[in-house]
Amino acid sequence: MLKHEAGRAAHMVEIEAPAPGEPVNEKTFQYRLKRQEYRQARHRDGSYLLRTTLPPDQPEKLWEQYMVLVEIEAAFKCLKSDLAIRPVYHQLENRVEAHILVAFLGYCLTVTLKNMLRPHAPGLTPRAVLETLGTIQMVDVQIPTTDGRCLTMPRHTQPQAEHLMILEKLGLSLPPQPPPRITAGQVHQTDPSENLTNL
Repeated sequence: MLKHEAGRAAHMVEIEAPAPGEPVNEKTFQYRLKRQEYRQARHRDGSYLLRTTLPPDQPEKLWEQYMVLVEIEAAFKCLKSDLAIRPVYHQLENRVEAHILVAFLGYCLTVTLKNMLRPHAPGLTPRAVLETLGTIQMVDVQIPTTDGRCLTMPRHTQPQAEHLMILEKLGLSLPPQPPPRITAGQVHQTDPSENLTNL
């Protein structure tokens, strides 16, 4: 279990564990750092070792192609995790194409948001921004009136300081609060002749 959590660093440590039934003490349980493996890991740390059939006179071309591969993998990761477009259960071709189009547009918006964040906060991810702004909610405040009508006011919750900071850096603003809507579903319909009588 611990070796699995340690990952690649597990091979740098030699462990002597007690046999089944033996007590765990300083004699039966010991560990040592493999200094040679540790030195090799330190020597390779931060280096990329790429093998290719391309000619060695243009290493920058190899690096550019490798970075394209990294970007493609990052795009698929974004589609599967951040946008959660999989699995696709459609059976008709036009629905599959529509799903792919919507996923592609969502990815384009994610990349656009990432590029907008880069000058202000390079370490801030689009997912973190969407999660933060996602706490702003749209609500319908409904107030019944004395004459039986219902006044509906669509409103968004008041943005917090972190919301305002993100919106300011992105050059965005919340939409203006829409005017209230009045529904007359419960209004008592009177006979016009009654109005004439009252006059």
